Amino acid sequence: MTTQPLTIRSWPQAILHVDADAFFASCEQAIHPELRGRPVITGKERGIVAAASYEAKAKGVQRGTRLSDVKKVCPDAVILPSDYETYSLFSMRMFGILRRFSPDVEEYSIDEAFVDLTGLRRSFHGPYGMIAEKIQCTIERELGFTVSIGVSLSKVLAKIGSKHTKPRGLTLIPGREIHRYLEDLPVEKVWGIGPNTAAFLNKHGVRTALQFSRKDETFIKRQLSKPYQEIWHELNGRSVYPVVTEAKDSYQSISKTKTFTPPSADAGFIFAQLSKNLENACIKARRYQLAATRLIVFLRTQDFRDSGIEVKLSLPSAYPVYLMGPLREACEQVYRVDRLYRQTGVVLAGLVPDDGTQYTLFDDTTKIEKMARIYAAVDSLSGKYGKHTVQLGSSLPTKLQAQHEGDRGDVPLRKTEMFRGENKRQRLGLPLMHIKV
Repeated sequence: MTTQPLTIRSWPQAILHVDADAFFASCEQAIHPELRGRPVITGKERGIVAAASYEAKAKGVQRGTRLSDVKKVCPDAVILPSDYETYSLFSMRMFGILRRFSPDVEEYSIDEAFVDLTGLRRSFHGPYGMIAEKIQCTIERELGFTVSIGVSLSKVLAKIGSKHTKPRGLTLIPGREIHRYLEDLPVEKVWGIGPNTAAFLNKHGVRTALQFSRKDETFIKRQLSKPYQEIWHELNGRSVYPVVTEAKDSYQSISKTKTFTPPSADAGFIFAQLSKNLENACIKARRYQLAATRLIVFLRTQDFRDSGIEVKLSLPSAYPVYLMGPLREACEQVYRVDRLYRQTGVVLAGLVPDDGTQYTLFDDTTKIEKMARIYAAVDSLSGKYGKHTVQLGSSLPTKLQAQHEGDRGDVPLRKTEMFRGENKRQRLGLPLMHIKV
């Protein structure tokens, strides 16, 4: 069976995808109006471009570029340390605006969301395009940055729409016009289709999204796995992926990394960073009542080479005290004294519900129950007084040395300018722009 997109009704349903334009850099320009129109780059603390404004992109700056190379292509670039606290606040406010228009909002990432607009035309007395334009204008007026929006019959098509024109694009793809937006779109540009699948499709004469969408369903089912069958349906205007409004509460793995400068070969400092990585990962695991069955430890050298090791745990756990032994053994195996390291990382993998652990006769269940009570108290103190109010002694060296020194040691103003009563651990959910008012 070959699907003909031209037979689809224009709006059997409407899914909107909003994508903030150059989000991190745009947040900085919103806070500092004097930076608008200038090439702004964030990531000073990492030594590479984390985000670039469109003015910087126009001059050839790309994400991941080393800052030492940025000045060669963009000598007037304004390079700033990343202010993730403020970016998160802007993100929450953007999602709040979206919920004024529809209760069905999926927070896909810090700067992206899906919104189900189906059936709301009567409430807003206008077509879906008008609703999308109101959303776009409201975000720009209240938050000071622009977003690009796509509206169509499915998530995949809506995402194609939001990427069609940037920045500040607004693209509607009704059912009868799907083919127009797919005919020149390379199949590898479709959300969810990676390079290997694209190469496979190319071998079968499929090079565009339209060719893929019009492939016979028998071929799709015979040659491709379920995820790509679902994408095929979505491209044909049949919504398969629902807008998920619930906050994510389950994870396959949890990873925590930390980059530091200058690079270090000091074994004590490296292990302290890993220890803090582990504590941060375990905090998140306990928040979602999960326990790890495997522990992955890795180190990244100054020349961006990674080395790591995976350890299978004898008992699922999210308590750092129980995981310190495996962590230390793993660190000793991957650490080399003659190398400079710039990043550490810990991954809690094979996560399972922590209330489903089956203990053996040899497990000290009394000790485990005591540890559970101890960490319940630790988490309670952290909630009241701030993260890491109580932490392992092995993590303390991270407090004695700045995470970044020299030029990379610059910190966002939100970390230095505080409201009365605020401290490093206890903060109000307000960005810097409100301090200046």
